[in-house]
Amino acid sequence: MSGNTFGKLFSVTTFGESHGPAIGCVIDGCPPGLPLSEADIQPELDRRKPGTSRHVTQRQESDTVEILSGVYEGVTTGTPIALLIRNEDQRSKDYGNIAESFRPGHADYTYWHKYGVRDPRGGGRSSARLTAPVVGAAAIAKKWLHQQYGTVFKGCMSQLGDIVVPFEDWKHVQDNPFFAATGDAGVIASMETYMDELRKAGDSIGARIDVVAQNIPVGLGQPIYDKLDADIAYAMMGINAVKGVEIGAGFKSIVQKGTEHGDPLTPQGFVGNNAGGVLGGLSTGQDITVSIAIKPTSSIRTPRPSIDKAGNPVMVETFGRHDPCVGIRATPIAEAMLALVLIDHALMHRAQCGDVKVSTPNIEL
Repeated sequence: MSGNTFGKLFSVTTFGESHGPAIGCVIDGCPPGLPLSEADIQPELDRRKPGTSRHVTQRQESDTVEILSGVYEGVTTGTPIALLIRNEDQRSKDYGNIAESFRPGHADYTYWHKYGVRDPRGGGRSSARLTAPVVGAAAIAKKWLHQQYGTVFKGCMSQLGDIVVPFEDWKHVQDNPFFAATGDAGVIASMETYMDELRKAGDSIGARIDVVAQNIPVGLGQPIYDKLDADIAYAMMGINAVKGVEIGAGFKSIVQKGTEHGDPLTPQGFVGNNAGGVLGGLSTGQDITVSIAIKPTSSIRTPRPSIDKAGNPVMVETFGRHDPCVGIRATPIAEAMLALVLIDHALMHRAQCGDVKVSTPNIEL
């Protein structure tokens, strides 16, 4: 299997399976001299880890990260950084009934046809468990970007099924299990009730996640084939269960007129940000704004029609521990992929154009 590496200058290669002894990654291209320890990485992993509320999988993983290489006397050396996260709570027997059949909507069918063999335990390599080392690698990217440019990343859930979550303030994101940017207790209660009903019914639902990167240099990206927004879309589609990506106004652009969509420039800066911080494939210095659509979880308890390896009809019911909505834990993952794209482009920009400082145009909304 190829295709396990993301990035060009800051490249991340993941390894492991959902129910193997460990998962992890090797990061190649991290600049030397960055102060780094496990304490810089662990908080991001804690935001993503399972078992944090009744609304997500109850698999109990500490997701404790170990740095195996690439750091000496507390700073990065420029050599490959290896991160290891040991699996602690596998329950492989839960997947015995699907070893010979395929879960509808899951990668079981395509993996088996492509490779002739698959690991049914928790989905093997296709499991969202493999997003943990990506989040760990992105913690390093976030620290470097913040040190260089003051870049910060923010994300929230803006919709759960048909429940639209009104945005109030980023400060609320850490106050609820949904990463919702609202302090409205009624909205959170409705989301909790919705999830409780789904879990009891053995069903699942999708979600919309919004992520923002602030304090970005002007000019990241390339104008033709390595457009910044193209690489962001590519990265977001690489996240498990993502079926749609919007940058800036996204699909709302369809109904906007040119007089509405184009962001005017004034001596004080841009008026609006329909472009999502990218014009002609290059960053404008405004906030990078991205939204992703996450499909309902494929592994559900409700029996679904499928086939076995011999092509015979079967009914499939999944008994493992799963998130009724994988979008609940997706915010740190979406932030992570955005960070990995931006550090890669920042390093490419530095190699071609030299060091730059952030000169972010004021945004008039």
